[in-house]
Amino acid sequence: MIDVYTDGACKGNPGPGGWGWVVPDGPWANGSDPDTTNQRMELMAVLDALRNLPGPVEVVSDSTYVVKCFNDRWWEGWLKRGWKNAKKEPVANRDIWEPLIDLYRRRADEISFRWVKGHDGNEWNDIADRLAVEAAETQRSRSGTGRPEALGPADESDGIVTSPAELDGGVHGSTWRPPGRAVVVLGLQPTALGGYEENGTAAGVRRRLAEILAAKQSLDPDLVVLTGLRLGAETLAAEAAAAEGVPYVAVLPYPDPDAKWPAASRRRFADLVAGAAAVVQLERRAPDSPARAGQAMDRRNAWFRQVADEAVVVWDRRDRRVGDVVKKFEQEMPDDIWIVEV
Repeated sequence: MIDVYTDGACKGNPGPGGWGWVVPDGPWANGSDPDTTNQRMELMAVLDALRNLPGPVEVVSDSTYVVKCFNDRWWEGWLKRGWKNAKKEPVANRDIWEPLIDLYRRRADEISFRWVKGHDGNEWNDIADRLAVEAAETQRSRSGTGRPEALGPADESDGIVTSPAELDGGVHGSTWRPPGRAVVVLGLQPTALGGYEENGTAAGVRRRLAEILAAKQSLDPDLVVLTGLRLGAETLAAEAAAAEGVPYVAVLPYPDPDAKWPAASRRRFADLVAGAAAVVQLERRAPDSPARAGQAMDRRNAWFRQVADEAVVVWDRRDRRVGDVVKKFEQEMPDDIWIVEV
């Protein structure tokens, strides 16, 4: 069996993208698309690699979207439901998934999938990443055999990870993820939960989240909660995790996102940051306008979709902002998003 390392990259969401794959000291290739998404490029890398590599192959990818589809057998449910996900909505990227799954079914006895952490020092994963970034930037394709020459840089990221516990401080790629099974909790903000202060709705949501996290930890002892600590569901998730002894990672879109919050909320934020198992800051500079702050939040949510294994969303089924978040998560992890209704 040979290993093939695959990766995708996209300069925007959507935007110009590229994919790349490489067999260590063997064949390699990359390709591009002028208007695409990162997930589509991850899929194209796998599809092109398998089309060009006969015989037993293990696909090594840092995309949980790719690996979980096959290892958790998402595709079986999609086919049974006529290409609908668990929410009975059309499966996103079907035009690539369908030929990929058809190819896999024909060769299921000789194709396997393995997840590898991205930007973590794996030589061949790094090469696949650089091939994808090159194609995204140049919008040209190339192929060859042996170690590719004249490779450009890896995917750029200025994400910062610090940890008071087992993690080393320093600069890490934005595809960093904690060890264990990662669940992100998102959802309604204080106005929809009854305000900034303690109230019946917020307390009830905190209790429900605590019950959910305790149940999930009983199934996955290495469970880790990802939370942006935004006021509302995200801070309640951190408090629920702390109450149940589940480690949580604070994911900040930029420095001091609490700068304009009320004093009591800022103190609460500082306490929750101090209690985190790790703190991830995705961008080095705070935005200088509300529009750019919104864009940074969109990038943060895209990071969550790439890194998390599953999502829990607190929602009243009416808030359009949260509804848009739910829709995007359902497109990328259709069988691993759970709604807590309020």
